[in-house]
Amino acid sequence: MKTDILIVGGGASGLMAARFAAASARERGLVLQVTLLEKMPRPARKLMISGKGRCNFTNAKAWNEFSAHIEAGSRFVKNAFYSFDSAAVIDFFEREGMKTVVERGDRAFPASHHASDVVDALVRACHGEGVKIITECSVTDISIDSKGFFCARCADGSEYRASKLILATGGLSYPGTGSTGDGYRFAAAFGHSLSPTFPSLTALVPEGYKDCGGKPGKGHIPRETPLSALGEKLCGVQLKNIGARLYIGDSLVEEHFGDVDFTDGGLEGPLGFTMSRKCVKALLNGNKACVELDLKSGVPEAEFSARLTALWKEQGGRLRAVLGKLLPRELIPAFIAVHGNTVKGPGALAIALRSWRFPIAGFVGYERAVVTAGGIPTAEVNPKTLESRLQPGLFLCGELLDIDCTTGGYNIQTAFSTGALAGRSAALQTN
Repeated sequence: MKTDILIVGGGASGLMAARFAAASARERGLVLQVTLLEKMPRPARKLMISGKGRCNFTNAKAWNEFSAHIEAGSRFVKNAFYSFDSAAVIDFFEREGMKTVVERGDRAFPASHHASDVVDALVRACHGEGVKIITECSVTDISIDSKGFFCARCADGSEYRASKLILATGGLSYPGTGSTGDGYRFAAAFGHSLSPTFPSLTALVPEGYKDCGGKPGKGHIPRETPLSALGEKLCGVQLKNIGARLYIGDSLVEEHFGDVDFTDGGLEGPLGFTMSRKCVKALLNGNKACVELDLKSGVPEAEFSARLTALWKEQGGRLRAVLGKLLPRELIPAFIAVHGNTVKGPGALAIALRSWRFPIAGFVGYERAVVTAGGIPTAEVNPKTLESRLQPGLFLCGELLDIDCTTGGYNIQTAFSTGALAGRSAALQTN
């Protein structure tokens, strides 16, 4: 089957690439066929589950603030962001009939808080521009035929030929949504290399949190690994407005203030995810990592010590009674299990509350990581067009590239921005 522009991958970047390719062609007065191939039964499966089904689809910050949240590829993303920034993304969805809201931290959501609204708007926009979306079509290999066309062969025996190809296959995170790293192999066929990949925005597993059968290791700990007795006590606890510090070896490398969740995976929530990138990388490099929680970071140290001394005296040194005045009820059993034998007075309790250390044994892998760090090196791609520097007519976008951000809508925005630029650029080069 012949098409003008072929997109492989129907996630955030692929759908946006398809829409912008078709719209750009129409604006030029061209009639081009844009075809998108998606291996799953429905497109954008990962978007459907993002943000616990609410889909934080962008962050409304301007570039100077936004870029500070890009962990890798900030300079590369700049052109794409300015061509389709977060304000333009919000306007895009509003024009497609999806009401939006911006919440704490400049995070934008569909007003319904249903991720399906984001996906429906994207699919509707593509169909409105005449894009042909073919689902349950798994591409097995891609090459260039004798006439210079890209040829994508599919598992069902079908073949698609196009003069322009956009790879938007995603990385390795959440493979159940279709992200299984196929794009790395496709890109390699055209000479592209691969920066080492690793899971990011994932759960960190403290030592003793999981029952690892005496083999905790320093790497991937599957999410389904059973919780230990301590893990059972901590699982489900949500801590708000606390401090968190990440140590690699003996060095403090990050310090944050916000929310932490203890889940069946480990230490998650905004702060857990934020620290996971450097922590995972350190563990993979054979270094030790430790997260230290300050449960009272919002209170000046002298003020807190005075209050704690008074409480200790008032409660007759009964630890559980003192903690009942200081901590969420559900956190107390775990705190006592860890610190009960060492806290003998208000001074020791103050230290335990403000520097509760969690040595990290490992992390949950791609099976539940939000994003993949690493990927196709950005040096191999033109940032002004997203075209490969190694293969003319090939464009790469989204999580396939060595670009990743912190949590808060930044990763989806970069997928939209790079997808839009890739689609527009492919159309402008097609006659």
